[in-house]
Amino acid sequence: MSALLDSFATAFDALAARDAAGLGESRRNALDSALRDGLPGPRSEAWKYTSVRALERRAFVAPPAIATVDAEALAALTKAIPSPRMVFVDGRFDAGSSVLDGLPEGIEALPLSRVLHEGTARDANVLQRRYAGADQVFAVTNAALAEEGAVIRVDRAIDATLHLVFVATSGDIGVHLRHLIDLRNDASLSLVEHHLALGEDRGLANHVGHVHLGQRARLAHVRLQAAAAGTSLFARTDAVLAREADYRRTDLELGGALSRHELNVRLEGDKANLQADGVLLADGRRHVDTRLGIEHIARDTTCTLGWRGIAGQRGRVVFHGGIEIRAGADGSEANLSNKNLLLSANAEIDTQPVLEIHADEVKAAHGATVGQLDANALFYLRSRGLGEAEARALLTGAFCREIVAGIEDAATRALCEDALERALARLGA
Repeated sequence: MSALLDSFATAFDALAARDAAGLGESRRNALDSALRDGLPGPRSEAWKYTSVRALERRAFVAPPAIATVDAEALAALTKAIPSPRMVFVDGRFDAGSSVLDGLPEGIEALPLSRVLHEGTARDANVLQRRYAGADQVFAVTNAALAEEGAVIRVDRAIDATLHLVFVATSGDIGVHLRHLIDLRNDASLSLVEHHLALGEDRGLANHVGHVHLGQRARLAHVRLQAAAAGTSLFARTDAVLAREADYRRTDLELGGALSRHELNVRLEGDKANLQADGVLLADGRRHVDTRLGIEHIARDTTCTLGWRGIAGQRGRVVFHGGIEIRAGADGSEANLSNKNLLLSANAEIDTQPVLEIHADEVKAAHGATVGQLDANALFYLRSRGLGEAEARALLTGAFCREIVAGIEDAATRALCEDALERALARLGA
């Protein structure tokens, strides 16, 4: 057994909330499944371009029962993030840094640890989901080891933005968090995830999120991933949309040594709508992997997917955009655009758009491009007095700022613009 899986088994034996809410047997079964199936290899189509061979030789320790962190440094890191907010440090809920006073009526935001301590197996049923694929080991491990996360329930339209802040400090700490965002019929919410680093983190973060949108519910969701250069981050989001639900999200993948996000969305209700856009930035030796799995199940559903990838130095971007329009989903419309920019001869981009149509009377289109900065545009800018570095920076920034410009909330858009500017600076862009 690899050192990584062995460390997972050790963490399970020390798990304080292992049997909470009657989940002991379910957790044990999940761990046994992960140890039996092992880590995905190159023969797994879903992991063909993302190797975890180097990771399997590493061991990660469980987070301390009480996170120890410099309060002033943490406050400085989070000062630009407005309230209300939930803050998690090294996988533990930090009540002192969180600000939940004054939450609007109609929204409940709880740490999963409290739900496990006070609730029943039904309250924590997101941890009992089963994953059949042998290559879903990180989701299965999450079911075995997660004892913290954010549980958010909304039963009306909320005119507020809730921020989830995940801070990793230094060390080889492995954290597993499970989240639930549940919006009832006609509810609405704006949600922003921040994945940040305080120190030279070399740990592992494993997030699984469930998004449930009731009829006519509306969720605006931004995920800003700016983890430390040594972090390994695995994230999975499973969303289900009911009739006329509207899910709009923007993902900025700007940090980490190895990061992988799987976004799976089921459009189960008629006229449900998904808009998912993102920026994937790989500089240095970063490896950034995003995998979309969108299923049109009901009639007249729509999805619009716009993703931009930038790879410089020795970075690598991997993108899989999968759309399936099932039989009976007549009237559906799906559009996928994946544009990628190579800034170095040593960088690499692998893109795979996939479209399966099993219904009649649908509109669907997908396209992917990989190229370099336009030589004519560079020449034009230089002829107007710009230096080469300045011209390249202008064109590179314009390539991905279009995605951020689509964020509706001005304050959230400003936070993302600042983070993107810092990331582009690493590229010399």
